[in-house]
Amino acid sequence: MSRLPRIGALGVVIHEGQVLLARRGKQPDAGLWGFPGGHVEWGETVLEAAARELREETGIEADPRTYIDNLDLLRRDGAGAVISHYLLVAVGCSYVSGVPKAGDDALDARWFPLDLIRQGGLPMSERVPAVLDSALRLA
Repeated sequence: MSRLPRIGALGVVIHEGQVLLARRGKQPDAGLWGFPGGHVEWGETVLEAAARELREETGIEADPRTYIDNLDLLRRDGAGAVISHYLLVAVGCSYVSGVPKAGDDALDARWFPLDLIRQGGLPMSERVPAVLDSALRLA
């Protein structure tokens, strides 16, 4: 087991008053809605990874534009020992083309109204509303 944190890129796409989310098929947060994303591959920038993960998980083409936030995600067992450690980098991306279609390890992919996310009207990863607010402030 590696004792180094894994780096993940999240693609945040806001288009025509809606935000793109994917329903996760794997842990962490399996079954919950969140920003499409995944591991940064060796030799790949975080921006490149965000665009690739968007394409693989949702079929959406988008241009990565800006860093939004960094999120530490530490999961612990019952005794408090760290069992996984991720550094997630949220990247603001501009929509280019495509219709959401689940791919890779996503169970579903859809556009959602911004207000639905802000009101917590969806089973989603806990940090989604805060990242969305940060993205909107930067836009």
